[in-house]
Amino acid sequence: MCGFCGILPDEPADGLAHRVARMTATLTPRGPDAEGVHVEAGVALGHRRLSILDLSPTGAQPMVLRPGGPVVSYNGEAYNFADLRRELRAEGRVFRGHSDTEVLLHAYDAWGLHGLKRLEGIFAFGLWDPARRRLVLMRDRLGVKPLFHARSAQGLAFGSEIKAVLAAGGVDTGLDEQAFSEYLWYGNTHDERTLYRGVRALRPGHWLIVEDGRERIEPWWRLEEWVERPVAARDAREAAHQVSAALDLAVSRQLVADVPVGLFLSGGIDSSAIAAAAMQVQSRPLASYSVGFDFAGGIDELAKARQVATHLGLDHHELRIAGADLPATLQALARAHDEPFADAANIPLHLLCKQLGGDIKVVLQGDGGDEMFAGYRRYAILENTAAWRLWPRALSPAARALGGLGRRFARLADAVGNPDPALRMALLLTVETLSDPPTDLLDADVQTRLAAHTDPFLAYRAAARRFAAHEPVQQMLLTDLSVQLPSQFLPKVDRATMAAGIEARVPLLDERVAELAVGMPAAWKVRGVQKKIVLREAQRGRVPDAILDGPKTGFGVPFEYWIRQPLHGFARDLLLAPGFLTRFGFQRTAVERALDEHRAGQRERGFVLWKLLQLALWAEAGA
Repeated sequence: MCGFCGILPDEPADGLAHRVARMTATLTPRGPDAEGVHVEAGVALGHRRLSILDLSPTGAQPMVLRPGGPVVSYNGEAYNFADLRRELRAEGRVFRGHSDTEVLLHAYDAWGLHGLKRLEGIFAFGLWDPARRRLVLMRDRLGVKPLFHARSAQGLAFGSEIKAVLAAGGVDTGLDEQAFSEYLWYGNTHDERTLYRGVRALRPGHWLIVEDGRERIEPWWRLEEWVERPVAARDAREAAHQVSAALDLAVSRQLVADVPVGLFLSGGIDSSAIAAAAMQVQSRPLASYSVGFDFAGGIDELAKARQVATHLGLDHHELRIAGADLPATLQALARAHDEPFADAANIPLHLLCKQLGGDIKVVLQGDGGDEMFAGYRRYAILENTAAWRLWPRALSPAARALGGLGRRFARLADAVGNPDPALRMALLLTVETLSDPPTDLLDADVQTRLAAHTDPFLAYRAAARRFAAHEPVQQMLLTDLSVQLPSQFLPKVDRATMAAGIEARVPLLDERVAELAVGMPAAWKVRGVQKKIVLREAQRGRVPDAILDGPKTGFGVPFEYWIRQPLHGFARDLLLAPGFLTRFGFQRTAVERALDEHRAGQRERGFVLWKLLQLALWAEAGA
């Protein structure tokens, strides 16, 4: 796993080597092992390497196939590279090394753009074909690896992180108000948008191609390809067997590396299923890592992880991490994300990676299981929509007055009862409500401007139209895969791990598993209050029943408590600073009231204050 960047200049320019070297230097944490720059007429590419496959110089990047041939700067892993390599060798292709990067170049050289579509895995890259004067920027199907682009002073700039793109110079760094509106509601931006007006993310399953002076962005793959295929299994029991076999294959090909591979074991179903698969496909114990934190109010899953590790015979390690120096950690993560990012689960993940101290470079991680197999409460809620809609919405204000549980119940009932499918889905994904929107903290003129020119539900309106033919649970699953996963959970994993020089692989999002899961009826995944039915049954007999049938937990990150107690002064100083309030248009009295009410326990304002804190840290970091 690595970091890459580049510039496609609008016209011949001097100083490209210096400029792309400056961009490349910003990506050092993603690739601490080596650096490379390639400049030729028409393009400049940079690369920072985290050596995983082919540790020799033959795996170095940017990689050129032959003098005057295609060149690529690449981040990721193509898990089917061995199969593609055998096919290419049968066609007479000769390989210098054994990296998947070289396979990618040969696949393109032999089969053109269609060859790139055959890649399976997690990847993003920039490929320059001098013969065709063609640049291809391409991102994997589900958006595991990031890719950003912008118009710069020199031309098209691109890279694995926003900081690399900005280092090209001349990029419009004004605030994107649509992205800002989304951030206030969800704690992250959606689709191609970033907080920087001039910087865009390439969407999952898309490529950006520049050829003959013309630029186009289009999907090279669509989720509907999996959704519309006939279901492979006759019933849920057969589907469980297929999922088990597919996960074994996924883990087998994701264990391929020339460096040690470990597993983050939480004790939940997802990471336990990955661990069980690993022990099916290899004879030596997999190194597993679990972590306990001193975070007051957090959830400690060490006992559950220990039970799984003992049952499977893993080489298990337990780490205990103190969160005393939280401000420094938050500042480091603000720099790593390049945007304000309010999913606090990035904190324990990053601290765990830092604690490993370079002992391993690759970890398997359980993200994606909830979206693939219906692990969240909202799927069960939508499965029981008729019951939830019996709640008289006129009683919601009274329920909210009862405290935390009443507020949560009223919020969920109001969301499920919303007749607009877009708002129904969006409101199930945030604690913010239409009756108490986060924009109430803004000055009146800013509220008016955002209301007139932005729509915080834009991504969900598009998803509701796209998946309108599906029943509500399946519609929510597909929306989570196409909106929330690439906007929130995958950026959390990528930035938190890569900032510590560790590659995270996500076997539950492997094409072999994902294609099966996406095509299944939702009824095989969620029924009544039961969730992840197929995945649980796929692991029956492999993973202890106490884990499979236990309640869902996860990293417990008590940011509400932190804002109320240990981080209160830190947050107060940042959020009430005149520069912060003025820059984003917040009302001092409204923000101060939110801080006071939250600290006194009069009103739960933890999430909105946490979002404002991340916004202030981003601004402080030089945004």
